[in-house]
Amino acid sequence: MAKAAAKKKEPLSSHDKNRYNMKVVSSDTCQVCKQQCPRGIRYLEHMAKPGAVGHGVPCILTQGRAYK
Repeated sequence: MAKAAAKKKEPLSSHDKNRYNMKVVSSDTCQVCKQQCPRGIRYLEHMAKPGAVGHGVPCILTQGRAYK
């Protein structure tokens, strides 16, 4: 049996590293948030349109530490 070639990992950008550490929240969470961020406000405006389908938005307030 031949060994499979090892995949070479591409380094993640600093934006991607933090994205994996943020919780994805829905519009109702953004609406009651005491520190509304511009990203959350844009998401609320998008979800206010009739027929809008949302998958949540990463919350900057739950941002974790980046990987090394």
